[in-house]
Amino acid sequence: MDKLINPAQAASAYGNMSKAIDMPGMDSGKGESFGDIMKNTVRDSIETLRAGEAASAKAVSGEATLPEVVQAVTASEVTLQTVVAVRDRLVGAYQEIMRMPV
Repeated sequence: MDKLINPAQAASAYGNMSKAIDMPGMDSGKGESFGDIMKNTVRDSIETLRAGEAASAKAVSGEATLPEVVQAVTASEVTLQTVVAVRDRLVGAYQEIMRMPV
């Protein structure tokens, strides 16, 4: 079965992400950069969406059970909603920065 994300893993990843981000002026000595975290998150999101598509295709051909399909499609839906929410926040932050006087 393809890699699926459960809520406990998502909460753990969120908690670990705040520890891994390099903050300016703080010498953490290790950890990923913000760009690396974003790249890995996008990569994982794409994998989750593909797993949902694959599960749907398997359901049509009768190779997957209903619970597997529901779990994969739900994970894809939550991932897509999260990506859209992050995009909206980034666009909002960009617009706010553009409104700042120079």
